[in-house]
Amino acid sequence: MNNADIVADNVQLRNKSALEIVQWGVARGNGHALVTTNFRPFEAVVLHLCTQVQPDMSVLWVDHGYNRPATYRYAQKLRDRLRLNLKLYSPRMTAAHHDAVYGAIPTIEDEAELKRFSAVMKLEPFQRGMEELAPAIWFTSLRKVQNEFRAGLDILSEDKTYGTLKISPVFYWTDAEMEAYMKQHDLPNEWDYFDPAKADEKRECGIHVNS
Repeated sequence: MNNADIVADNVQLRNKSALEIVQWGVARGNGHALVTTNFRPFEAVVLHLCTQVQPDMSVLWVDHGYNRPATYRYAQKLRDRLRLNLKLYSPRMTAAHHDAVYGAIPTIEDEAELKRFSAVMKLEPFQRGMEELAPAIWFTSLRKVQNEFRAGLDILSEDKTYGTLKISPVFYWTDAEMEAYMKQHDLPNEWDYFDPAKADEKRECGIHVNS
């Protein structure tokens, strides 16, 4: 798709429901759609939407080894509940190995170390997963309200790194709308989440910035 097509389709999709947006994307994926997740709060919404349309859709998850116990339990709960076709990718270095060689997770004050950590423990396995699964359509849970960078995106965007069309079906949803959807479909949530590759919720780890 060229930029003009993406702009026009964004206008059209703005008035569609999230489920209709997923249906639109799956139809264009021709069997090559996936959804990425990190099992942060509200992730059940986009996973539920995607599996309603395509139950066997690949679900790419990078487990960097630093998730909190509650996040692992949440991932297992959603995997069982939604029968997720989970494609798990891990870094080539374990968390224990990394800590022994480089020390604890870098803080936001050490930008260079944080970028190195993110590249080794999160971006490399993510890139490997995207290259192996080779999606034509990439569903995400990105939302406008999450941070300043994401506010400048839209439902559709081209990801030049992976040559795929990125679709964020809940892009314009508020937290209240996310909570209402979860209540309506009796979906679990989990708030004890931390992304060590960001160190702060308003930062980007690099997965979406490189689009």
